[in-house]
Amino acid sequence: MPNFNRREALASLGAATALGLAAPAYASGKKITVGALRFTSHSGSFIAFERDYFADAGLDVDLKFFQAAQPMAVAIASGDVDFAVTAISGGLVSLADKGAIKVIGGALSEEPGIDGQKILASDAAFQAGLTTPAALDGRTFGMSTAGSSFHYMGSKVAAAEGATLSFKPLQKVGAIIGALKSGQIDAWSIVPHIAKPLAGSGAVHIIGSIADYLPDYQVTTVFTSAANASDEPALTQDFLGAYSKGVADYNATMIAQEGGQEGIDAMVDLIHKYVYADRPREKAAPSIINGTMRLNEGAKLNVASVRDQLEWFQAEGLVDAGITLDTLLDTSFVETVGS
Repeated sequence: MPNFNRREALASLGAATALGLAAPAYASGKKITVGALRFTSHSGSFIAFERDYFADAGLDVDLKFFQAAQPMAVAIASGDVDFAVTAISGGLVSLADKGAIKVIGGALSEEPGIDGQKILASDAAFQAGLTTPAALDGRTFGMSTAGSSFHYMGSKVAAAEGATLSFKPLQKVGAIIGALKSGQIDAWSIVPHIAKPLAGSGAVHIIGSIADYLPDYQVTTVFTSAANASDEPALTQDFLGAYSKGVADYNATMIAQEGGQEGIDAMVDLIHKYVYADRPREKAAPSIINGTMRLNEGAKLNVASVRDQLEWFQAEGLVDAGITLDTLLDTSFVETVGS
C-alpha cells in the first residue's frame, strides 16, 4: 500500500468526496468550535456552516466570535476553540513557540487586480496634509495590540516611506475606528468592507493601498492547536475540506460572479447574518460587496509572506529570535507557494 502524507491524503479525500465515495471521519457529529471575526474575509466559515459543509463532513460546529486576533490565539491554545481564521500576531507566534498552536493554511491574501486593504487617514490629519502614505512621518497609527497585523502593516509602510510612526494600542477594531473618526489617531489600515464605508462618510480618507507595499501579503491564516495538527489529522482534514468548499462558493459567486446578480444577492443575504447584522440589509449590502477579496482556494498558504512576518516580529523583539518557520507552520495539509 502506498504511503501518503497529509496533503496527499487530503487531496485523495477531496477527490473521493467529489465522487460521492468518501465518508466523513466523524459521521456521528464531532463537536468543534470555530473562531471568527465578523469580517467578510471570514465568509468561508460562514458559508460552510450555513450550507452544511461542516455537517456533511461529520462536524457539529459552534461559531465563536472575537474582536481581535490575539484573544483568538489564546482561545486555541487553551482549547476553548478548535480552529480559527485570523491574522498572524506576535502572540500567536509565541504560543506556537510554546508548542500550543500551528498555522495549517492560508485564508486571505493581497492579490493584484483585487481590491484589498486600504490605508486610512483621519479627516483632521488629512486636512493637515496626510494625503498619501509618504506623509506618515511623525504620525500616530492605530493598532489593536503590539505585534498585531495592524502593527506589522503600519511598520512596513512606514519603512518603505522612510517614516517614523507612533503606534497606539486600542485593543478592539471598534475602538480604533472611534479613535480614527475623532482624530485621536492619524492613520490605520483595514479591509475594504470597513475602509470604504468609513471613507464614504467623510470622517476618514483612503490615502493608499497595502498591496502597493505588501503585494503578496498573507493577510490571514487558518490555524489550530498543535495537538489537533499532530494527533487529529482526519479531523483537521475534514475541517479544511469543508471550509475550502465555503471558500470556493464565495470566490465563484463574488469574484467570478458565476451566479450573476441573483447569486450575489443570495450570498450577501448569507453573509449579512454575521457581518453588519445590526444594520438593515439595504445598508449592509454595499459594505459587504465592497469587502470582496478572493479567499485562498484550498487554503493555499504563502510561506514567503509568513516568513517575512516572522522575521519582522523577530527584528522588532516581539518574539524569540530562535523561532523557525517549522515551529509556526504545519504545511502538510495544504498546497504552499513562495516556500
